[in-house]
Amino acid sequence: MMTTRNFGLGCAVLGAIGFTTAASAAEQITFVSQGGAYQAAQTVAILDPSAKKLGITINQDSIPDAWPAIKTQVGSGKPIWDVVDTPTGYCLRGGEQGLIEKLDFSKIPNAAAMPEAYRSPYSVSYEFYSSVLAYSQKTFPKDAPNSWVDFWDVKKFPGRRALRNHPIATLEAALMADGVAPDKLYPLDVDRAFKKLEEIKPHITVWWTSGAQSAQLLNDGEVDMEMAWNGRVSAVAKEGAKVSFTYNQGVLQSTSLCILKGAPNLETAVKFLNEAVDPVHQANLPLNIDYGPGNPKAFETGVIKPERAAQLPSEPANAAKQALMSYAWWSSPAGEAAEKRWASFMQK
Repeated sequence: MMTTRNFGLGCAVLGAIGFTTAASAAEQITFVSQGGAYQAAQTVAILDPSAKKLGITINQDSIPDAWPAIKTQVGSGKPIWDVVDTPTGYCLRGGEQGLIEKLDFSKIPNAAAMPEAYRSPYSVSYEFYSSVLAYSQKTFPKDAPNSWVDFWDVKKFPGRRALRNHPIATLEAALMADGVAPDKLYPLDVDRAFKKLEEIKPHITVWWTSGAQSAQLLNDGEVDMEMAWNGRVSAVAKEGAKVSFTYNQGVLQSTSLCILKGAPNLETAVKFLNEAVDPVHQANLPLNIDYGPGNPKAFETGVIKPERAAQLPSEPANAAKQALMSYAWWSSPAGEAAEKRWASFMQK
């Protein structure tokens, strides 16, 4: 049993971990994620243990954005990849376009036991992160902003602000700032959201375009509050930056596992999918990186200590404070139209 890895853009390089046997050599998959520390953490927590338990070889590849390659590979009729870890919306869009296999949950009991909102006919939630309201503790040593209503209140909470230059999660924040409850957001009232964004637009110092940029803005004191991904804020806080965030009114987002249509190792891919969302494997992921497990049963294993659980976006109490992203809405024609409308909003 082994994993091979290539955190680049080609065929997997054979750098074996563990060992393989003649019996297991026939069973293999190619697994694709986004590389870097994230994929390294998966290798330790999920991929290596899954390969060992199933007696299979897991070849790894990585790519920042898998969607174009999914379309190309499946379109060729000879896909190379089997299982992809990608933003959930791509799994849904791929399923609708005939690029992603429909899942038989009778063969994936670990996934079948997960909440219905955490899976779709084409995908299973793999890990969670949150778009949260983050702030400088130097600017706000007490009475810090704690909601998107506060973020929009430039009189009560003066300071430089940043938002992501993307509609996903930003429209949700705007609606919560306008009084919509986190569990009542969908279908999004897009007109209302953009109207609310027009209010705050003159007060936005930076519209960030990458997680690294958002972290740098806080770390360097260029902004006093912003929307950011929880893991990015935690990382700079660990390095000593006086920053914090709240999960209140966060937007809980996920990447998911899905299988390419016509995957060369379909049967083994299904077995791996079930193993990858095993509660114990899932519980090991946040021991290696600041992401929450996709399977909430991970919090019942005893692997994640209470103090660590309290830091994670998908911990049940934290999840209850947030809006769960509807990737079904974002992958619908209304969601695609909202993404196109964003470009004109930014150009005004």
